[in-house]
This record gives sequence, structure tokens and C-alpha cells, in this order.
Amino acid sequence: MYRDIIDGKTILITGGTGSFGKCFTKYVLTKYNPKKIIIYSRDEFKQFNMLNDFKEYEGKLRFFIGDVRDLERMKRAFKGVDYVIHAAALKQVPSCEYNPNEAIKTNIHGAMNVIEAALDSNIKKVVALSTDKAVNPVNLYGGTKLVSDKLFVAANSYVGESDLCFSVVRYGNVAGSRGSVIPFFLKLIKDGKQELPITDYRMTRFWISLPEGVELVLRALKEARGGETFISKIPSFKITDLAQAMLPGCKMPEIGIREGEKLHEVMITVEDSPTTYEYEDHYIVYPQMVFNDRMKTEPKGKRVIEGFTYSSGTNQVWMSVKQIRDRLNQDMVFI
Repeated sequence: MYRDIIDGKTILITGGTGSFGKCFTKYVLTKYNPKKIIIYSRDEFKQFNMLNDFKEYEGKLRFFIGDVRDLERMKRAFKGVDYVIHAAALKQVPSCEYNPNEAIKTNIHGAMNVIEAALDSNIKKVVALSTDKAVNPVNLYGGTKLVSDKLFVAANSYVGESDLCFSVVRYGNVAGSRGSVIPFFLKLIKDGKQELPITDYRMTRFWISLPEGVELVLRALKEARGGETFISKIPSFKITDLAQAMLPGCKMPEIGIREGEKLHEVMITVEDSPTTYEYEDHYIVYPQMVFNDRMKTEPKGKRVIEGFTYSSGTNQVWMSVKQIRDRLNQDMVFI
């Protein structure tokens, strides 16, 4: 489906040693024939481990030590690159609250550096990974990602006559990724615990697997013309049902919602609805401002109704305990 845009291309992933980067690399190298994938990150030990995990693809992989805070280093890394996937970020909510300056340096200044480096290189497309926490943010992490999203959308005003375009993909906690509730529950179960704590019995989340997240990025690489935010259509689940799927019959003490945590994941707000269009498998939120002529193309999807919102708490598609258990067995192999 994406062979025409991937084969023969050089792709750079910032923060590429994380869960998304590793899955993207494996997915693309297994299914397609890129010229090269460059992992740009600051942890040489994680790069070493990833290289060992991908020995069979060693000829297609390059590792570049660098930080998104370092503009000159990124400009060097971007030479000869076709696509940039921006996945690097400080993501832990408590850590960002305690170290706000560092979160701003990586998530905001780092985003600005990616944009500047791309504008000064011959990059064709940049796709930035966003999060539900950027929607009506209640914590600093979400606030920094909101600013980052705005920066990438507005960056399309600076591309001039080049073919470069910037777009965003948005999803919540990826099932089983580092920092999500599934590894936390798995550790408790492995330690022999007979109960799984729930912060709030009303809590819901969207379910998206790592491969589904990768496919959304590939869709953005193929379809983006500049400034769009791509959002997958995915099912919701209750946290209490997740606990029962992982440890049937367990006790579920309610311990209270954590600082900066939301009851539901929201991907599209009421305020986004005037510029949101629905497609078969996804939604696209188009920018309210048109930054260049390429963005004036009429959307091919169906405009959502006035007041539409896309929240895990009001979603039309829900997973049962059995469906969650089946997806756990299916999706965890990618973690």
C-alpha cells in the first residue's frame, strides 16, 4: 500500500530507540525496501541494543548520536534524508511537572529545531507524533505538545516553493508501550499480586497498537499536503475491563486519579469540529489557517457534524473483556 512512497527512500526517526521507533523500523524493513533508516537519539546504549536486535537489517540501518536540542547536529543528520518522523519527547507527566524547563527545551525548542533543520535541508515530508494530552491540556507535558503541534502546522507557511510539508498524527497511550498501564499491570501480576489498582472506575482509554500507530504515520506520509492532524478510528475500553482481562476475578481497589491524569482520552474537540473530516478508517483535522496554495485543496472526506467530539468516553465502538484479552495476545508481540 505504501511501497511507492517508502521504497528507495531514506527515513530519519528522532527518538528512534523508543517503542514507536523500533516498531516502525521493524514494520517498514519487513514490508518495504527503504534505502536507509536513520535512528537519531541521545542514548548510545539503547542504540547498541537496537543494533543487536536488528542485525539482519544492519545494512539498512544507521545510528546517529544527537539531541533534538542541538540544531547544528540535526542539520548534519538531515543531509540526504527524504522523510523525518519526529518521535523524540519527554513524555512522563510527573517528570515534566517537576522539570518544566527541560520539558520545554526538548518538546518545544526541539520541535523548533526539527522544523528549522528540515527547512534548511532537502526534506520532503515531516510527520510529528502528538498525543491526546495535547488536547485541552491539564499538565505541562500536554501543554508542550500542544505548542509543538501548533509549530508543526504553522511551519507550512515557511516552505516557499519547495515540496516540503509538515503534518501531525495524534493518538493516546499505545497499548503496551513504555509508560502505559499494561506493563504496570503485567509487573504486578508477575510479582504475584492478586489485585490491580484502578485510579478511577469511570476511566476509559482508546486502544491503538504500535503497528496501527505506524500505519497512521505511513498514511500521513502518503496523503499529507501540509498542516493536517491525522487521527485513527479505534475502539475504546474501560480500565476496569482491562484489569479483568489481564487478571480475571482480581480485586480492583480505587486509589484516586493521579495529578495531570484525565478520565477519558480526547482526540478531537468540539472546537476542532468545523475543520474535521471523516474518512473510512480515520479523521483529519485540517488547519483553520491556510498557509500555502498547496493546502487549498478541498478535502475528500465527509465533514463531521457541528459539535462533534471524539472521546474514549463517548466512542461508538467498545471492546469487551474477551476482545481486550484477544488483542493483548495479538499486540503484545510488538512490544
